[in-house]
Amino acid sequence: MREHPREGSKAPVSKRARQGLEKKPWKLLLWTALAGLIFGLIGFGEVAEDWLRMARNGFHPHRASGDIVLVLIDDQSLRQISNWPWPRRQDAALIDRVAQSGAKRIFLDINLSFPSTHEDDTALAETIARTRRVTLFARSRVGAAESARHIDGRPLPIFARNSGLALATFHYNYENAVWRLPWSASIAGQKVPSFASALANSDGPVDATFPVDYSIEVGSIPAYSALDVLSGRVSSKQLAGKQVLIGTGSEILNDNFFIPGYGRGFGVYVHALGAETLKNGRPVDLGWGISLLFGIAAAALAVQRKKIVERLTVFAGAVSALLIVPGFLEAHLIFADVTPGIFVLLVVASVLVWRRYRVRGLVNPLSNLPNLSALRGNPDGRKQALIAARILNYEEIVATLTPNSEQQLVDQIISRLRVGAPKRVLYQGDGGIFAWFEEPNAPFGNHLDALYSLFRNPARVGGLQLDLAIAFGVEVGSSRSLANRLASALVAAEEAAHDGLKWKYHDPDSLQDASWKLSMLSQLDSAIDRGEVWVAYQPKLDIATKRMTGAEALARWTHPEKGPIAASEFVAAAEQHNRIGKLTDFVLEKAVAAAAQINKRGVDFEIAVNLSARILTDKGFTLRLSALLARHSLSARHLTLELTETAALAGSGEALDMITRLRDLGINIAIDDYGTGLSTLEYLKKIPANEIKIDQSFVKGMVDNRSDRLMVQSTIGLAHSLGRRVVAEGVEHREILDLLVEMDCDVAQGFAIGRPTSLDSLIKRILSDRKRSAA
Repeated sequence: MREHPREGSKAPVSKRARQGLEKKPWKLLLWTALAGLIFGLIGFGEVAEDWLRMARNGFHPHRASGDIVLVLIDDQSLRQISNWPWPRRQDAALIDRVAQSGAKRIFLDINLSFPSTHEDDTALAETIARTRRVTLFARSRVGAAESARHIDGRPLPIFARNSGLALATFHYNYENAVWRLPWSASIAGQKVPSFASALANSDGPVDATFPVDYSIEVGSIPAYSALDVLSGRVSSKQLAGKQVLIGTGSEILNDNFFIPGYGRGFGVYVHALGAETLKNGRPVDLGWGISLLFGIAAAALAVQRKKIVERLTVFAGAVSALLIVPGFLEAHLIFADVTPGIFVLLVVASVLVWRRYRVRGLVNPLSNLPNLSALRGNPDGRKQALIAARILNYEEIVATLTPNSEQQLVDQIISRLRVGAPKRVLYQGDGGIFAWFEEPNAPFGNHLDALYSLFRNPARVGGLQLDLAIAFGVEVGSSRSLANRLASALVAAEEAAHDGLKWKYHDPDSLQDASWKLSMLSQLDSAIDRGEVWVAYQPKLDIATKRMTGAEALARWTHPEKGPIAASEFVAAAEQHNRIGKLTDFVLEKAVAAAAQINKRGVDFEIAVNLSARILTDKGFTLRLSALLARHSLSARHLTLELTETAALAGSGEALDMITRLRDLGINIAIDDYGTGLSTLEYLKKIPANEIKIDQSFVKGMVDNRSDRLMVQSTIGLAHSLGRRVVAEGVEHREILDLLVEMDCDVAQGFAIGRPTSLDSLIKRILSDRKRSAA
């Protein structure tokens, strides 16, 4: 299939650059390792780490020992006994009841650092002294943003003299979860264990922390309501010999935390889970350094592999190890953070895959030569001459070959093109297109003659002798893009073949014939009179109803000698030289007549005509247009005049008055090519237009370009907010139309809807669509 030149990526594609893409990426590995180090130091993977650990906990859940029992001051205790804070005589009664049940030790997670009534404080102090196995709260929790320094928050001396002391301090993260608990802290020179350490009878260093094992099932920790304990509904054997932790268990008391893998829970559960962790052994925290080193080592091993499949296998295995192995380690209380290592592996793997994809996208898979996208992205080519070779009968030859023989043919073509220049970098396109660069001052004419003669010898492929027809085109260099220059070189090759030449120059300066430009405007007026200028109609689709409800009238000029003349050429010239009036009147006459003819068939049909900014200063235009509409009995609402955005916004006050008069006649005004000018909301409010037509450059690009898509969507929203209809032009395939449907666009126009056609063809299609709808 023939490959048509178009703008490609800007990736460098010289042989050296291509080799650079495939070389061992040690520099990438070094930078990624540094990024992984920073990743670990700042704790960037904290969120992912937490969720991974919760997921792993689900694979090795286990029950609590049952040696630690919670007594909760819950909602029913508060309702039946007293609001919080309780009178301390109630705390004393609760401690007495638990002690009488034979509890081994009693831990009170209640702040006793401030006095209450003398009677209540005395009652509680006597109970603590009598029991002699009570451990009291040393400080409330601190948040993640607070200092790690422990403030002296010990209970009052009346309580502390006959009790133990335990630290209730812990740090919680962004989601109010406590992943680590302290071993102990120094308060006023005294080493105070945490509640978890004291409950588990496990000693640890001051100001150090340990990870909590949240694979312990929260529901397996025995817990009873304080009301049930005081009322005797909890038997003594349920508390006998146990470590009993008394604390708040009501959400209204604001001692709530997120317990990973469980949900909302109370602070006493965090202490209990920490104690159960220590009862199972001494946790080991490996940190994140080991996973980072493992990730770097695995990435280094992967990049030494030659094949991409082998590389990806190493990456997949390493990532799987980092995801799975910690689960087995955590079952034995060995903890490690894995996200820095995973980060390194994913970054290196992603970059390598992207590089591989980039190279593949710039290489012809048949010959392994750089393709035409690579040529268009070569920045060095802008200063060099460009030579294109076209094998004219390539596709016919390939059609006769077996599937595996095409590469033999291509190899022979390449070897011939490199005769005399074995190090030449060739670019291969589809359909027998090859290209390369030469120094602009090099005498390559004789070389092309020699190559042409070489190709007169038949190629031998699969026992067949095949004659190759070749032509060369040369683009000597210009300021145009490489895509345009390549197109010019290919055109020159086709012209050489057509003219029976071996090769041919394509000089950009010869694109425009000077004598033709000078005579074109004078010929245009007479061409209108002779019928060489005619009007084509491009259909418009109402997106909501899926019906063709209008068309745009487009001027076409078929010259008897030069053939079709581009509208952009003669219309622009007519505007620049103020010769647009006659052409505009001609198109309007034909368009209004066509619309009247269609509407008389019972079809509600609109016609749109482009209006030059110069017409807006023609004072007699509105009178001529009114007469034209009356002559053909066409309602003004069926006519839309399209003004370019630049013309509409840059117009004088006189021009705006003209637009207003046209709107007063009932004619629709559209702002054409919207998005290419400098319009603002204030300007749009000033212009009495009822339609905005989005420029096709944005519509065509919105499938692949997020900026274009946002521009189209915002324009539709803005237009609708101003009560204006939106037309999208440049709808060239179904995917664009589907996006416009989602964006609630009103009208679509483009090749996917219909190409510009004659009036007869347009009417036939309208009638055919009506019959199909009726059926």
